[in-house]
Amino acid sequence: MGVRYCDFKDLDRSDFDAVVVGSGFAGAVAARELAERGGARVLVIEKRSHIGGNMYDELDEAGVLVHRYGPHIFHTNDKRAFDYVRRFTEWRDYEHEVLADWYGTYLPVPFNKNSMEIAFGEERAAHLTQKLIDAFGDERKVTITELREQDDPELSEIADFVYRNVFLYYTQKQWGLTPEEVDPSVTARVPVFVSRDNRYFQDAYQGMPAEGYTPLFERMLESEGILVCLNTEAESVFDLEFASGAEDAPLSAILIKGAPFQGPIVYTGPLDELFLSRFGRLPYRSLEFAWETHDVEHVLPCGTVNFTVTEDYTRITEFKHLTGQAHPKTTIMKEYSRPYEDPLRQIPYYAILSDENRAHYERYRALTAPLANFHPLGRLAEYRYYNMDVIIGRALALADELVPGLEGRR
Repeated sequence: MGVRYCDFKDLDRSDFDAVVVGSGFAGAVAARELAERGGARVLVIEKRSHIGGNMYDELDEAGVLVHRYGPHIFHTNDKRAFDYVRRFTEWRDYEHEVLADWYGTYLPVPFNKNSMEIAFGEERAAHLTQKLIDAFGDERKVTITELREQDDPELSEIADFVYRNVFLYYTQKQWGLTPEEVDPSVTARVPVFVSRDNRYFQDAYQGMPAEGYTPLFERMLESEGILVCLNTEAESVFDLEFASGAEDAPLSAILIKGAPFQGPIVYTGPLDELFLSRFGRLPYRSLEFAWETHDVEHVLPCGTVNFTVTEDYTRITEFKHLTGQAHPKTTIMKEYSRPYEDPLRQIPYYAILSDENRAHYERYRALTAPLANFHPLGRLAEYRYYNMDVIIGRALALADELVPGLEGRR
């Protein structure tokens, strides 16, 4: 059957009874659940020219499968989320490894026993590792704060090395901060892994969709109960009706095609953009990518290399490690972190979390509070950072809440 695409202008108001804005994991899972379990006719509005959100992948000009919006590696301890996505595709076993380029030498990240030997030499590393085991036990992740709290200068030495050579410059590039501006609460979470496990994630379920993410989303949205409108902004579909003319007046209704819409609205886009940034744009970091194709099978030893002490880009990803694709050429992607300044040209990737910014978001959220049928979901709509599996779990939980009401209306 395939995904049922349509043009919004050709639809009648009676063609749908639930609306989902966005077709990434938050929107696609919610749409499938409302259609499949709730029996709803779901309209999915997507402002891009394709489905899948930031997980979208495709073959580049060289025929290499790439993730157009940065690498996405699926990992979770949530069996329900993993079982759910396995419905729509076969999965390739893959466990992600990351190396830090330390002045031309590779260190496993998170910093672990293997990293220790490379950085300090085998003999000194053995001594320092034993100190870690004596203080914290084996096979543990220990934060920099925990190391510095010990009354031992050698444990502080480990913490200082990791802070300077693995964390500090990378974080400055990622968030556009000076060392003084780096939040101590962020520094406190930087781990040293007392282990020889080089995996970046230790979750129970890990892998990659065998055919790529885009076919997964095509199958998820392939349903008689789902219509998808691409190249369609929510602002062009929704007419917002406010309780008064006051700047902070909340919504009294959302109109679609001239009438108040009473069915569920699952909104996964930036909440400030829905209101045309009337209180100013919410702060985000964006990303810029530089692509290179090489006439060799591989140029990196693993999927991702972080540049923690040199270069102005944060990391390089080589996608063939992630996808397992057999191809005589390879494509790599250099990733640059940028301030989010132009919504027409840039994508908001990471919310800049602070008390001030959260209060800014809550001012927007308060505008939607009176509408019981409006459900913000996901990184952008909730102004939070979520991994893919958490988004899937939250979408399933929201569907659990909404489906009984839909069933009651049938």
